[in-house]
Amino acid sequence: LARRYDAGRDGFIDLMELKLMMEKLGAPQTHLGLKNMIKEVDEDLDSKLSFREFLLIFRKAAAGELQEDSGLHALARLSEIDVSTEGVKGAKSFFEAKAQAITEASRFEEEIRAEQEEKKKQAEELKQRKAAFKELQSAFAQ
Repeated sequence: LARRYDAGRDGFIDLMELKLMMEKLGAPQTHLGLKNMIKEVDEDLDSKLSFREFLLIFRKAAAGELQEDSGLHALARLSEIDVSTEGVKGAKSFFEAKAQAITEASRFEEEIRAEQEEKKKQAEELKQRKAAFKELQSAFAQ
């Protein structure tokens, strides 16, 4: 689904591509609504959705973490497979693919968490170095 709407073929869904996707799914959103949809799953804060962030929408939907009236909830609901048209075999492969995607998304979340921890650690070390330098400066100033 995400790849079908990636008009720029850059591996991301930007605001305009998301707007088109929501219109095609029959749930058009306001500009602000679209921005909020992206913001809710945009973990790297680049204002567009990577495939992994797109998959996070379905994880949040499955976990009941999306507001009923949100654009993301509508997207998750409207892009779910219809077993009656796809048949049981189609549904099975869809859910297997989704389960694998959820596993990949979880690994991605762990990577992001580890990255954030590393950034915090580096910021703390920098703060300590600055404090030590100021201490040294004040010792020389006396």
